[in-house]
Order: sequence, then C-alpha cells, then structure tokens
Amino acid sequence: MDTSTKNPILKALDFIDKMLSKFEGVMLALGVIAMAIITILSVITRFIFNDALTITDELNMIFIVIVTFAGLSYAARNGRHIRMSAIYDALPTKIRKVFMIFISLITSIFMFILAKYSYGYIVEVYESGRILPAIGIPVFYVYLWVPIGFTVTGLQYFFTVVKNIREDDVFLSTNVRDGYSDSNNDMEV
Repeated sequence: MDTSTKNPILKALDFIDKMLSKFEGVMLALGVIAMAIITILSVITRFIFNDALTITDELNMIFIVIVTFAGLSYAARNGRHIRMSAIYDALPTKIRKVFMIFISLITSIFMFILAKYSYGYIVEVYESGRILPAIGIPVFYVYLWVPIGFTVTGLQYFFTVVKNIREDDVFLSTNVRDGYSDSNNDMEV
C-alpha cells in the first residue's frame, strides 16, 4: 500500500500490512527450513539405526500446518492464488476493477468466517485434552495456526479491496497489479 497519503487510518493499514508481510516471510522460511532439517534427520536415523525418531513425524505435521496457513496468506499477499480468469480477462478495466473489489471482499469475508469456525474447532480440541504423544504438547497449539492463517488471509484480501478503491489501476493484491507479463515479478509499491 502507498504511504504517501496523510490519512492516519490508511497509514495504520500500511503499517499492519508491512508487519504481516514480515511475519509471513519469517514463518514460511522457518517452517520450510525446519521441515527440511527434520526430514533429513529422520532419513539419517532411519538409515543408520534402521528406525526413525518418533518425534519427527509430529514436528513435520506441526510445520506443515504452519507453512500451509502462513502460505495461504503469502499467496493472497502476492496474488499467487489459482484463478479462473477467461471471462474476467475479457472484461473492460473498469468492470474488472469492480469484479476484483467484489471478489476480494467476498473472499475476505469467507476467510474470516473460516477463522471463526476453525477457532471453534480449536476450542473443542482444547476441551478434549488431546496431547501429541512424542512431543507431549497439547494438540490445540498446533491448530492455532489455522485461524491465524485464515485471519491474516482475510486481512490481505481486505487490504486488496482498500488498494483497489484507492488506486486507479486494478490490483490482484496489495503488491500485484492485474495483468500478465513474461517475468511475472512483483511490483515495488
């Protein structure tokens, strides 16, 4: 988002957007690196001792959940979600802009609804008292990433709505203008 405006609400949204971007990047990087290290350790212990460490499966499950739901938000931020756009691409720019605002708004609302339901599920898991046997931590800690991911993704789509209302161009996300290019690089904003 552009911080050149003097509107304090928009500046606050810009700040939140930047902090979420850093958070997503750290969580994705740490999650993928951790999964790689854990998987390599599992292969080594299986090869040397003919038995894998029990803890590796649970750790990989935790990092898969983190990477999946941090990645959901990352994809929304960078306009990387799959989209079926044959009809959309044939529309004039003004109509595409209206469509993008509508699509982003509905998607944002849907993500917040999913966050609410996933939170309800976490409460049920918490009340069940389930524990990961090898690690010994409550299972609900692992699933906390689900509503966090849905909420941050909902925010990303909401920011896309704001970006499309504020700007003349059509944006797939706060960082990506609508359109195709050979390089498909993100733009600097």
